[in-house]
Amino acid sequence: MIINKNTRFLIVGLGLLGGSYARGFTEKGYHVDAITRSQSSVDYALEHEIVEKATTEVDPELISNADIIIFSLYPHIFVDWIEQYGKYIKKGTMITDVTGVKRCIVDKIQSILPDGVEFVSAHPMAGREVYGVENSDEKIFFGANYVVVPTEKNTEENIEACMRIGEILGFGRICQLSPAEHDEMIGFVSQLTHCLAVALMTCYEHEHLEKYTGDSFRDLTRIANINEVMWSELFLLNKDALLRQMDLFMGQFEKLYGFLENDDREGMMDMMKCATERRKLFDK
Repeated sequence: MIINKNTRFLIVGLGLLGGSYARGFTEKGYHVDAITRSQSSVDYALEHEIVEKATTEVDPELISNADIIIFSLYPHIFVDWIEQYGKYIKKGTMITDVTGVKRCIVDKIQSILPDGVEFVSAHPMAGREVYGVENSDEKIFFGANYVVVPTEKNTEENIEACMRIGEILGFGRICQLSPAEHDEMIGFVSQLTHCLAVALMTCYEHEHLEKYTGDSFRDLTRIANINEVMWSELFLLNKDALLRQMDLFMGQFEKLYGFLENDDREGMMDMMKCATERRKLFDK
């Protein structure tokens, strides 16, 4: 798959990420259509010229006209969609996704696709604590990380095309991981952080907590404004990896607890210095 200005993209699921993809491609002069569940999302996208065509109907013609289809759906809905409507995808089409877990869906999707249709999975490491196409913004991708998750069933040509999508949208770093490596890493850098934000936001009862917090608390709990339907599904689909990361965190937290309990200032300082050195890498 060689991407050029004649390439026609179809976005399935026009929410925050799907809408941001659409904005990014449209801004760069590509042809973009969309299928999404909400009529209000269709109306917004058309009114703001985010896409050329959009519908709430699963339109076989719109699907078969696409050269690249990007799925921005919950994992189980993604699988159901392919099972029901994958027959409309034409031979030679590449599909990709934005799904936050991989082991549970990549093999499944690849096994049920029509012959000649290739699925190269990907994960844009970008988002916001708001939802819907009306909050979409292609700038959330600028400088962010983009992870391509190929398998042995993928061709080099389409892996390169999937990476090219990341370049077009302005991602800063593009890398590759296997499905298992992806889920282990995402269990730590994404899912665990959401667990921590939820736990921190719910562990202390106070009627007017918002009156006393500073930037540190607000920064740590920003992602506690969470889509409970989506994230509970992602947690359960990556349960084994996430539990391993939670165990690692609890071990370090207990270590810090022990330093404090035993008045071990040197131990605390060593741990803090290690944290500071590792965090500096994010600012380069």
